[in-house]
Amino acid sequence: MNAYLHCLSHTPLVGYVDPAQSVLDEVDGVVAAARERIAAFDPELVVLFAPDHYNGFFYDVMPPFCLGVGATAIGDFSSAAGELPVPTDIAEACAHYTMKNGIDLAVSYCMQVDHGFAQPLEFLLGGLDTLPVLPIFINGVATPLPGFQRTRMMGEVVGRFLTTLNKRVLILGSGGLSHQPPVPELAKVDAHMRDRLLGSGKHLPPDERELRQRRVIEAAEKFIEDQKSLHPLNPVWDNQFMTLLEQKRLGELDAVSNEELSAIAGKSTHEIKTWVAAFAALSAFGDYRTEGRYYRPIPEWIAGFGSLSAHSQNEFAGEK
Repeated sequence: MNAYLHCLSHTPLVGYVDPAQSVLDEVDGVVAAARERIAAFDPELVVLFAPDHYNGFFYDVMPPFCLGVGATAIGDFSSAAGELPVPTDIAEACAHYTMKNGIDLAVSYCMQVDHGFAQPLEFLLGGLDTLPVLPIFINGVATPLPGFQRTRMMGEVVGRFLTTLNKRVLILGSGGLSHQPPVPELAKVDAHMRDRLLGSGKHLPPDERELRQRRVIEAAEKFIEDQKSLHPLNPVWDNQFMTLLEQKRLGELDAVSNEELSAIAGKSTHEIKTWVAAFAALSAFGDYRTEGRYYRPIPEWIAGFGSLSAHSQNEFAGEK
């Protein structure tokens, strides 16, 4: 009964607006080292907590959490596209378990996901279809948002379910850290965008998707020149957050309101709840130890970019 965890920032801007080659090499080295640790662990199942960016979830129905019993990646921003290999029996059992244990986890048999799910599978495992995966969406952009406490509780229950499987489980968290790219807000958009946010955006025509991606790219290019053009990155808060995870102090985040988090680190920083859910799930396996911590603010990617691994203190840890 082993578990390994890796949390990693994602960004759609990789390959579109990149930092200096030295920074790219540094990030590539961090990701490569994480891949090696994961390969040494040799997981049998992946559980992936990730957000969405109005590509799969909209205001027609916006759950705080959703488990994909079936899921397909759309391939936005040149990320991998295709079906995720979700083990139906395990996913259904997870859904029943969480419901029986106090967490209302929505399910979807045709969940549509974007780069937030695809990038960690590509970067850390080599593709979407290398291992069975349970994809779990956490709403990080569309108010009302789940809070830290409820997210932590959800992660703990999912983790307890995973301990019943007798498998080597890789737990991934995708997103963050501090950032606020140009994401539309329902209360501030015109009629056309409102219609998109209410659900029609699930099937954007190619020209409109290209325009949407161009807006993000242009925002990043402007942010490089003027970091007041968007909510500034907050390296101090990002590092404090990572330290809380390392020191197993997840519960202290319960007191941080959604409004406070947005003001401190940007409205898209709510993606870090995927990290909280991942660490909460890992905690169900017992004590854990972190390794491979990395952080760098990268304006070109509009992100406080972080990476952090951890493993349960059991046979796998002893072997290392």
